[in-house]
Amino acid sequence: MAWTRTYDEDEPQRVNKWLAQSGVCSRREAEQLISDGLVSIDGEVVEDVGRKILPGQTLTLADRATAKLDSTFTYMIHKPVGVVSSQPDPGQVPAARLLTRQNIWGGVPAPIPQSGDLLPPIGRLDKDSRGLLLLSQDGVVAKAVIGPQSDLEKEYRVAVMGELTEEKIELLRFGLELDGRELRPAEVEVISDQRLRIVLREGRNRQIRRMCELVELKVVDLFRVRIGPLTLGEMPEGRWRPLTSEERAALVAG
Repeated sequence: MAWTRTYDEDEPQRVNKWLAQSGVCSRREAEQLISDGLVSIDGEVVEDVGRKILPGQTLTLADRATAKLDSTFTYMIHKPVGVVSSQPDPGQVPAARLLTRQNIWGGVPAPIPQSGDLLPPIGRLDKDSRGLLLLSQDGVVAKAVIGPQSDLEKEYRVAVMGELTEEKIELLRFGLELDGRELRPAEVEVISDQRLRIVLREGRNRQIRRMCELVELKVVDLFRVRIGPLTLGEMPEGRWRPLTSEERAALVAG
């Protein structure tokens, strides 16, 4: 089904910029769609990649354009401990290797990535951590999740060793810095003996483990359960499924 929307801003804007801001695709993808003749304004095919859309005009993407965009899948995986998110060292198992037909969860049909496909992680989980991991070539999703302006929450269940005090909890919430930079405020609460619920709005390298080290706590289990509106739910460890178009839209919308 064709994508159609009326432009309601006050000032003219480049088509590629508006499509990117609307979460439809990246600017580069928009330019390619225009070059392929798949974008029209008020029924007229757009031929100039620098074309601006005016207030009140209606932009339509051809069916072939939406099909092309939908072909870039984002995969949700329940990553086990011992599996690495990105490029593995010799002997290590990359998360992308879990994307087999046998491991699909939920009965949702999806193309199986080829072995040569480059599927970078969108927000890594280190080898010793487990839980929700996204793999995708979708630049719009990547920007929404880990871009410098991203404000999406990432929620974790964390088991620790060491004395848990109110002072340490307060430091984890506010007042810590890593690599000479102050951390953004975090939500931290004790949910049971030696277990914490931590919600971050940033993703520094091994951030939670390093935060805990600063207050003399040792992380013994780190489990990511949510990224923005996406939750792991009941997906078993080692299984995967593609994101739906509705889930992608919710991620991009923030």
